[in-house]
Amino acid sequence: MLGISAHVNFDDVDPSKSEKKNNVGHDTESLDYSPLPRVTMASFTMGALVSMGGLIFGYDTGQISGFLEMPDFQRRFGQIKADGSYGFSNVRSGLIVGLLSIGTLIGALIAAPIADKIGRRWSVCFWSIVVSVGFIIQVASVDAWEQMMIGRLVAGWGVGALSLLVPMYQAETAPPWIRGALVCTYQLFITLGIFLAACFNYGTYEHQRDNSGSWRIVIGLGWIWTLILGIGILAFSETPRFDYRRGRVDEARNTLMKVYGAPVNHYAVQTQLKEIESKLRAESQIKKSAIGGLMEMFRAPRMGYRIALGMLLQAFQQLTGANYFFYYGTTIFQSVQISSFVTQMILNGINFGVTFIGLYLVEHYGRRKSLMVGSVWMFICFMIFASVGHFLLDRVTPSNTPTAGIVLIVFAALFILGYATTWGPMVWTLIAEIYPSRYRATAMAMATASNWTWNFLIAFFTPFITSAIDFRYGYVFAACNLVAGVLVYFCVMEGQGRTLEEIDTMYVENVSPRTSAKWIPPPPEEMARIRIQAGTEIGDISNSSGGEQEQSKLENQHAENV
Repeated sequence: MLGISAHVNFDDVDPSKSEKKNNVGHDTESLDYSPLPRVTMASFTMGALVSMGGLIFGYDTGQISGFLEMPDFQRRFGQIKADGSYGFSNVRSGLIVGLLSIGTLIGALIAAPIADKIGRRWSVCFWSIVVSVGFIIQVASVDAWEQMMIGRLVAGWGVGALSLLVPMYQAETAPPWIRGALVCTYQLFITLGIFLAACFNYGTYEHQRDNSGSWRIVIGLGWIWTLILGIGILAFSETPRFDYRRGRVDEARNTLMKVYGAPVNHYAVQTQLKEIESKLRAESQIKKSAIGGLMEMFRAPRMGYRIALGMLLQAFQQLTGANYFFYYGTTIFQSVQISSFVTQMILNGINFGVTFIGLYLVEHYGRRKSLMVGSVWMFICFMIFASVGHFLLDRVTPSNTPTAGIVLIVFAALFILGYATTWGPMVWTLIAEIYPSRYRATAMAMATASNWTWNFLIAFFTPFITSAIDFRYGYVFAACNLVAGVLVYFCVMEGQGRTLEEIDTMYVENVSPRTSAKWIPPPPEEMARIRIQAGTEIGDISNSSGGEQEQSKLENQHAENV
């Protein structure tokens, strides 16, 4: 049992109950320290509705695999082969599949400045409309594959923007004690979207196989998710941080009270408001151009290392080979006697279901152990998958080797089990942890760009590579998984049970990743001095003493306890 209670207690920061009460300012004694519900109706509905952005992401990603094998889709957008059948050239299939990733890359890069101008809430609404426009372009396609490709590009703009905005909205609004769970909910909804796409593909293939309903219905159903998110987000408030930045302090306070389920004078609400105020005041002292700020980020201690690490982690998340199955799974298993559409439902159902296990593993066994075990697991699965596919499967007449086909499906499922419980959700957790707050947005954008770039490269070049080396392509992914495990062993700090400030201090102090799990952090005021001196945090070293030190220590202790 994880031992998570239904309420959050604040006894460890209550001056009347703390052993350090004499060193804490008198203004904190008048605050309310009563327990708060861990999850309120407002936080639950916010998390569930905003995570629909993840469902849109997964749904748009998962549907194309089935489309490529639907007869009507092939007749309209494919090419006539020498035997008179329809199909797709490697270039055409690569572009139709991969242009979504190019769109998402663009959307992710331009979404942040737009959100800073018009707000997070209206940005989510706007980009939901963009996704809907992309769906309209696709549904309206008759026989021009270029139109289908452009439709996926436009939808990709919105999907990429939402992939940045949804975690941003959740992080800026959610109480700290459920923030991590909400980010994982976003990943969970991605897997749910992929699974639903596979189910709808199967249904339309069985009942609308020879007409455009086989793919148009699936695309059209995507409007449901965009409408729920685009309209539903308007029922929620703007994020407290954005409201406070625009001078709407009362609105920010009311949002915190609603989401936290707390009165106005509660410790959790007041300390959050003070944190927002201090961060904004510190940020306002820095007047640098975009180029100057970027150069300063790279010159900060160990930031170049961390940026490279984040980009490599996101690249290797793609190079695990998961999207090899998600994008081309139906094509891969068309040679197996079990319906390829059923196979996709099985794989995507496993992907969705076992993600719940990942939520437990990341906090129970830590990041490093989980990721390294996952790398070895996926390496073994791909070695067996590639060997059976190349050496044992009769690729010309697969019915002659039914056992080999079953083995392929089993090890594909085992691979998904390893991916969905480790590298799928945990890389996003690492990317949110390894950067200091001062540079987090820019550094995360660069890491996310790496993810989408490799997403496109794999989607576009996979048809060419599989045509040349068939199932031996799996050996490439197997090697990448092995290298990814080595990268984690030598470079990734263990963040289990650590505050973000502690993780930042470990990187600044150049703690060995191999012994990071046993690292004992210095007192909070000493960590603050280290980070300020290193330049990864803004503040005045001379003020890091007295009662503020003790209050900081209490707050950090409370964060760890919660």
